[in-house]
Amino acid sequence: MREIKAMIRPEMFETVYKNLRAEGHCCMTVYHGEGIGRQGDPDKLNASLEFPFLHSKITKIEVLVADEHEKEVIDIIQHSASTNHKGDGIIYSSGIDKAMSIRTGEEGESVL
Repeated sequence: MREIKAMIRPEMFETVYKNLRAEGHCCMTVYHGEGIGRQGDPDKLNASLEFPFLHSKITKIEVLVADEHEKEVIDIIQHSASTNHKGDGIIYSSGIDKAMSIRTGEEGESVL
C-alpha cells in the first residue's frame, strides 16, 4: 500500500479531483494551507500577520492506494495539476505498513 501526498495550487484541485474520480480513485483527504518553497510563484506570494514572511496558498491531497495504482495516481495528479509555471507543487509517495478500519477493525488493502 502507498500513501501519495501532493501539494498543488488550490485552483487546480477541482481538475485533479475530477480526473482521479473518473479513473476510479474516489477517496482522499484534502487540506488547505500555506507553504513556502524555493519554486514559489512570485505572483502568488502573500505576506500575513500569522506568518511574517512570503508564502503561497496550497491544497494538500492525501490518497491511499494499492501498490499497483501508485504510478497511475501520481500521473493523474501531475498532468492535472501542472500549469508549467514555478510553484505548481510537489508529489511524493510513502509506503504504508498497515491500514485498519476504525469501525470494523478490518485490516489491509480492503479498507482503502
